[in-house]
This record gives sequence, C-alpha cells and structure tokens, in this order.
Amino acid sequence: MIPSDRLGLEETWPWPDELDALAAAPEHHRKLLENDLVRVLETRIASGETTQIHTHRWPSVQHVLGSTDFVRRDGDGDVLFDTRTGGGPPKPSDTLWSEPLPPHSIENVGADELRVIMVEVKARANPPRD
Repeated sequence: MIPSDRLGLEETWPWPDELDALAAAPEHHRKLLENDLVRVLETRIASGETTQIHTHRWPSVQHVLGSTDFVRRDGDGDVLFDTRTGGGPPKPSDTLWSEPLPPHSIENVGADELRVIMVEVKARANPPRD
C-alpha cells in the first residue's frame, strides 16, 4: 500500500468515520471497488426513501444511471438543494464533479429510482515523487 501522506488524502476531515456513506447509510450505498487511489460506490435511492445523514470524504466523479427529483439536506435538516426548484434533476448519462460532501441526506421525492455511480478520488492527481 502507498502511505496516506503520499496520496494527498485529506488529513483534517472533521467528521467521524461513523458518518461515512457506507457506515451511516449502507442501505443506499454499496462499495463496488476500493484501492489506495479510488473508492467506487453505487448509490440507489428508491422513490419515497430518504438516506440517513452521511458524508463523502473525498471529491468524486458521479455518473448518473437513473434520475428523478430529490432534495439534499444538510446535517441539521435544512434544504441545500431541491431539483424541483433548482433547474431539474440531472439526466441519466450525465457525469458530474462533486467536492467532498459534509453531513447530508438525500430524499427521493420523484417517481423513479435515483441511481448514481460515484468514483471517489482518494489521491492527488500528481503525488510527490521520491
């Protein structure tokens, strides 16, 4: 394994590991692959469901497989984004970038399943050389 200080991992993440998506919301997140550089998650949220409050420690590329209207709330329950008033949901096949996400929940308020593949980037683009 490559030492974490060589990977450029975020060293001051302020939230506990218990809030990680896989620990806090396992019914909606499934790990597809993980190594020293990336973690790949599948997120599935059925119509009418809401995830538990969770975090995503690393920035990610998100590829939308199935889309619908949703509401993202912060850890206190305040609305951060509602697709119904913010320009609509992403389209299937859209690929998006996201910075790390602090505590939040997602409520599927649409008729279809929300399904996203997230490639969380755990390493810097150009790690230091010896």
